[in-house]
This record gives sequence, structure tokens and C-alpha cells, in this order.
Amino acid sequence: MAGKGFTIWFTGLSGAGKSTLAEALEPELKNRGHNVEILDGDIVRTNLSKGLGFSKEDRDTNILRIGFVAHLLSRNGVAVITAAISPYRDIRDQNRALIGDFVEVYAKCSIEELTRRDVKGLYEKALKGEIANFTGISDPYEEPLHAEVVIDSEKETVEESMNKILSYLESKGYIEPAPVRA
Repeated sequence: MAGKGFTIWFTGLSGAGKSTLAEALEPELKNRGHNVEILDGDIVRTNLSKGLGFSKEDRDTNILRIGFVAHLLSRNGVAVITAAISPYRDIRDQNRALIGDFVEVYAKCSIEELTRRDVKGLYEKALKGEIANFTGISDPYEEPLHAEVVIDSEKETVEESMNKILSYLESKGYIEPAPVRA
């Protein structure tokens, strides 16, 4: 069945659940016959974008590189899942235009909850001004205005969020409905 490729673009603040959902989605798509590739922001930054910093220009370059790789893969029939903060709307929109079959999923979560979850204490340090250019605190994060799917990781379980994403993908014909189990 693996046919038309598409990109599921997770965006949201650090700790909002993008990677968790990407990893949960991968086996679901594989079970429905798709070749799947996850492009995780941290992994891409280490390999494809090594040497880039956290200036706006470097962040934009990183996200555009992820978009370009997603474009190449999806035009060749791969279901691509990206999980990167991607803080700027215009760069996400450039990737949407390049890729075409682009499903933006906004992982929404409050700063208070993200701070509570943060085992590394990065939000606390950023709030105290100890970390510069921290997205959502001292650097902007532009929420999507028209995301295809909005999940609230503060209020929804991973399963509830997954059901929203899968329902959307089924409704748009990107994936077949799950086989009914007897």
C-alpha cells in the first residue's frame, strides 16, 4: 500500500511531547504499510546541522534543512515525521509550500507544566535569565495559526493525542483506517 508520501510536522516548545508522539506514531504508520522516517530536531542538529548555533538565522537554516530532507523523502513515497521546535511560522510555512503534503501538528503545553516536567531544569534556568535564547522564554515561539491538528499534552494522554492525529490522517486519505481486530 505504501504509495503517496507525506510529512507530519510536529511543532511545539521543548518538552511538549513532540518526540514522544513521533515515536508512538512511527509503528502505527508502519503497521499500515508505510515506509516511515523520523527526523528529530536534536538528531538532525547533531548530524546534518552540526556547527549551527541558536541565532534566528541558524535556527531557520536548521528547520529549512529538515524541511528539505522531508521533501526529498516524502516525494519518494515515505511518510516523514518531524519533531523539531521550529519556532517561526514563516519557516514552517516555507516548508509547507515546499513539501505540499504537509500536516502540521501543534503540541501545545503551558510553560508552567513544561517547567514542572523538565528534569534538566532548563526552563527554571531560562526563567532566571541563566540561559540565553531559550525558545518560549527569552526567544520567541510563534504558535501555529492553522495547524491541522492541535494536541494538548497537558490535558491529553499520548493515546488520546494519537487518536486525534490518526483520525485526521485517515480523514484526509493519507492512511487507511486501522484493520478491525476480531
